[in-house]
Amino acid sequence: MTTHVPIPVDVLCVGYACVDLNFTGSHHPSADEKMRATSLQTCGGGPAANAAVTVVRLGGTARFCGYLGDDAFGDAHICELQSEGVHVRGIHRGTAPTPIASVLTKPDGARSIVDYRSPSAIAPEDAISLSAYPAKVLLIDGHQPLLSLKLIEEARTLGIPSILDAGSVNDGTQLLFNKVDYLVTSEKFARDLSGENNPRIALAYLDGAAPFIACTWGEGGVYWQDEYGQKHTAAFDISAVDTNGAGDAFHGAFALGVAQGMSPRDNMRSACAVGALTCLKNGARTAIPRKAEVARLLGAAL
Repeated sequence: MTTHVPIPVDVLCVGYACVDLNFTGSHHPSADEKMRATSLQTCGGGPAANAAVTVVRLGGTARFCGYLGDDAFGDAHICELQSEGVHVRGIHRGTAPTPIASVLTKPDGARSIVDYRSPSAIAPEDAISLSAYPAKVLLIDGHQPLLSLKLIEEARTLGIPSILDAGSVNDGTQLLFNKVDYLVTSEKFARDLSGENNPRIALAYLDGAAPFIACTWGEGGVYWQDEYGQKHTAAFDISAVDTNGAGDAFHGAFALGVAQGMSPRDNMRSACAVGALTCLKNGARTAIPRKAEVARLLGAAL
């Protein structure tokens, strides 16, 4: 009998996976309005799943762990992840349907999202372990809270850095935000949790939640702090086509930077470049850039 020996990866990404139905249209419909989209693109999505794809496109290695249904959408998403080079052993499948997200994007890049996920579309607490599936970094998005909590505790024991992609205030992110080594939040999370509109004040409100904290602030760039105090990394000046997936790509890039031992300042700049490039194309996963594109943007910005 051949024994399977898991390949160590740079980043273990744990959390949400879905299938995105990406529509483009001239506007967001109002109540009782029926409108025709101008295009449709279908691909896999979800913060942690997209982050795993980002890691691989940037030259790293990644494994994804989360839930997908035993249906055609689940089959298609697994095939897509495998085609990208993401390790998929550890994905839990069940009878609940694969989560679906319908995304409508306007010409200015603004988006609206309607999604569905069954309450039972969740991976069990023992779906994966870092001792069995080694990684240099653990990245979680809060959508598998009990599994993530167990992995954070295991990562701490093994000396593996843990990162939370806190996109919104929900049960998962509230449980996990003060238990990781790197807390990287969206503007929405920081505003909603702190009640503050000023990014520096919102960042100060989160002080003590983690050794390293960052708040992405859209066109305002990223406000972050480490043991040496608050800092700011400016956003790249771009004309966004579609902002969907930019945060997922940012977090994947940042996690790979941690795995590669990049300095926080360089890591922030590189992750900002990845997020910016993702905004230049329609769709989320389909817009995630590759290493050469990021290198060109960083070189042009010098």
